[in-house]
Amino acid sequence: MKFRRLRLAGAAASALAVACAGPQAWASEQHETAPVPTLTWSDCQGGFECADAQVPLDYREPQGRTITLAVIRKKAADPSKRKGTLFLQPGGPGNSGVDFVRGNYDDLPAALRDDFDVFGYDVRGVGRSSQVVCWDDATYTKAVTAAKGVPGPGAYKPAVQQAADFDQACQDNAGDLLPYVGTQYVARDIDLLRQALGEDQLTYYGRSFGSYIGTVYAAMFPDRVRALALDGAYDPEHYTSRPYAYDRPQYLALDGAMGRFLDWCKADQATCGFGDGDPRAAFQKLKADLDANPVPTANGGQANGYTLVYRLMFNINEGKVIWPSFGEALRKAQQRDNTSFLLRPPSPASYDFLNPNVVVECVDKKYPTDRALLRSQVTTNAKLAPLLGPAMAYGPPTYDHQHATACVQWKGEHVSRYGGSFRAKGSAPILVIGNTGDPDTPYQDAVALSRELDNGRLLTFKAEGHTAFGRSACASDAITGYLVDLKVPARGASCADETQPPSSTPTVAPPGTTLTELRNGVSDRVDHIGSLR
Repeated sequence: MKFRRLRLAGAAASALAVACAGPQAWASEQHETAPVPTLTWSDCQGGFECADAQVPLDYREPQGRTITLAVIRKKAADPSKRKGTLFLQPGGPGNSGVDFVRGNYDDLPAALRDDFDVFGYDVRGVGRSSQVVCWDDATYTKAVTAAKGVPGPGAYKPAVQQAADFDQACQDNAGDLLPYVGTQYVARDIDLLRQALGEDQLTYYGRSFGSYIGTVYAAMFPDRVRALALDGAYDPEHYTSRPYAYDRPQYLALDGAMGRFLDWCKADQATCGFGDGDPRAAFQKLKADLDANPVPTANGGQANGYTLVYRLMFNINEGKVIWPSFGEALRKAQQRDNTSFLLRPPSPASYDFLNPNVVVECVDKKYPTDRALLRSQVTTNAKLAPLLGPAMAYGPPTYDHQHATACVQWKGEHVSRYGGSFRAKGSAPILVIGNTGDPDTPYQDAVALSRELDNGRLLTFKAEGHTAFGRSACASDAITGYLVDLKVPARGASCADETQPPSSTPTVAPPGTTLTELRNGVSDRVDHIGSLR
């Protein structure tokens, strides 16, 4: 798929003239109101309508250059019940909101489809909205092919140099866009889109990184919140201002989830079938064996220990229901069977996600520039998370908690970063959802956000896996009731209805998972809610 490149028009010189001013200086000045975009809708198949929205590239110059955002909606199935527009925001950063709406609409509860126009868009720098490209597909493929599942003792210095190369490629290939992809500007875009849709207040479901976008929106525009459901929530203070304190729990959460899978595998060898009684040792050996002797793939590439770690990092988000399939896939990997979904190298679809994933976080976060501290933090994270941590800590710039090597060296501006406060004082009640065994956004982050917000309410899902909506009937009902009727769950509310591992490896996806897609390799990075209606 080819993506639209950055569309810029007018007042370029004046926009760049103020580029050195920081957010605090900007906030103290008077600025013109940004024009509300006009949405001209056209049919884009399947009952969906699509449009382009022109918004300011740099909100310090709201009448200056613009960037084009791709938007999509499907009107309320029952116009007599229509309450307004529901914004759906996927995770990332880097996932397409247009694809998120298309891919998940049919699996939404009927009450949401009946009562709301369902809306989504590709945020600036993602997908059809001026995709950020730092490394091209060939460069990314070379980097991930050379990466190791068990990096050697000299892995730190090459990792730092590789991250510097990535940063330079960002400046060379996307430098005119980089300063403006931070989440403060994304929240401002949402507020313009809300107005363009004729909504007085925002109704919003955001998962994973989408929860952080919602958090920033609430902090900036608390009186414009009708209902925000933030699923798989971030600790915003750690994320933006104490990023090492944000990264380490994510390393530990990911390794903890992998460890719990391996413990289950040892306890139920008949179902898992991997490890010959010691799955942890077998897993560590498998990574090293694949590094030493990679497996040729069907498309002419190769899969090694890093490939295995990369696939596990994302697929473990499915929770317990996928555990038997992990056992089967690990067995196949031992047998050098390249049909194992854990031996499918990252593809261009992944790189479309990973490029903006790194860039947005380097704009949003403020890492200390101390190189000795960087080395200490990276090496400690690798040691504390021995199952999956070393491959990510010393690998090329890819996902979330592995961004320190790139972001410490980032030379781009942070003008579109939001630095707090995150209280959202005066907002309507905001629903925060956290999973106790979440490998991607640790549960303590949701607890922290619910306490940070002046009017936050925490819903706990006692489960493995990432996010709750579509994976728990209990949580899905609570979220739906909140979005539709503004019913806030009771304090201390929790759900505990995670689908348990089947007694044998399933051949089709259980409800609420994307197992078939993951095993068959249909798509690398499509964010799914799941099917619980």
